[in-house]
Amino acid sequence: MEQQKLSPVLVYVLAILGLLCCCLGGIGFIFAGIALIIAMNKLKEAQADPELYDPASVKQMNTAKLVAMIILIINVVYLLYTAYRIYTIGWDEIMLQWEDMMEQIQQQQNQ
Repeated sequence: MEQQKLSPVLVYVLAILGLLCCCLGGIGFIFAGIALIIAMNKLKEAQADPELYDPASVKQMNTAKLVAMIILIINVVYLLYTAYRIYTIGWDEIMLQWEDMMEQIQQQQNQ
């Protein structure tokens, strides 16, 4: 009987999307969380019946799980930082800072 292979591609794609969305206030934790859940479920299946799965693909899925976990932690920390800034500084002040920064970028491009 041929051993099944776990494909970590979906986990990596979701984790990378989570990393890219980290810059949007930490909302990438959604993608990273889904990636982590998928990886954990696949690994549970492999642990329940290890002789059915290729050991190399299980190792790859463990690596994908680790990547998803690290990106999830980064997103949660950035989300907490964003919430802290909104609580301490205020949304209006953050938007004013953002507008000033955008004006400075436009002035630099016009020079």
